[in-house]
Amino acid sequence: MTELIHDAAGLRARLANESSVAFVPTMGNLHEGHVSLVRQAREHGRCVAASIFVNPIQFGPGEDFDTYPRTLEADCARLEGLADVVFAPPVAEMYPVPQEIFVEPPPVAQQLCGAFRPGHFRGVATVVLKLFNLVRPQAAVFGQKDYQQLFIIREMVRQLNLPITIVAGETARAEDGLALSSRNGYLTPEERAEAVRLNRNLRYTREAVEGGSRDFAALEQAARQDLEGSGWRVDYFTVRSADTLLPPVAGETRLVALAAAWLGKTRLIDNLEFRTTPDAARPSPAARVCVYS
Repeated sequence: MTELIHDAAGLRARLANESSVAFVPTMGNLHEGHVSLVRQAREHGRCVAASIFVNPIQFGPGEDFDTYPRTLEADCARLEGLADVVFAPPVAEMYPVPQEIFVEPPPVAQQLCGAFRPGHFRGVATVVLKLFNLVRPQAAVFGQKDYQQLFIIREMVRQLNLPITIVAGETARAEDGLALSSRNGYLTPEERAEAVRLNRNLRYTREAVEGGSRDFAALEQAARQDLEGSGWRVDYFTVRSADTLLPPVAGETRLVALAAAWLGKTRLIDNLEFRTTPDAARPSPAARVCVYS
């Protein structure tokens, strides 16, 4: 039976004698992607703990902190029998005094999503470290859909010498390829049908690079034009090194295409990893504008 705990003291007492804890932090409004992370956590710890906490310090002015869906009862029902412990603290439990000490993430946190959400990853890294200190897991599972977040958490663990294995959970998708997200619920039916275009452009970019193209700028521009021509507002669409999240240099073989774009009032993110061969760095074919109907 899954145990619901709201306070830090109760959480510490419950986990005190657990020899192996795997942890899945979430903001709730759970979907099948979250559930898959919890199932994966079972492979890495005898006790599985999940948190449900909408973290105020990772939201900027005008973002959706107040309207972010809070569905604790339904979330607990989803986790019944999958997680041993659900930690769902009120804001005052996580922040009993104003938070004045923060984790400063690496410079890459100012790029990609960080360029459009100033302070976001500072808030994410800080709350994750607080949760790690409360749960004290041996492993923690994070979804790969939030690729930059996963990268930053891995760096925090590595650079702060935390004894935690960070496990990447594969992005869960709908049948048409749309990455599952709590914010997908904001989409109108018409927007939901259109939303798959983001993943289609990522797949086109991956296929073009795997086919020999190295004109990343042209591929990125083609994707932006296709999205913007269909009413999207693009924050970024880019190919980066999967090892550094910086623009790729000659000879790199582990790449990732990442995108964030607005469809109506909903901001969607997605990414695809892929590998290339060093000898593929030859003059690239001209990029085509990809159009999907």
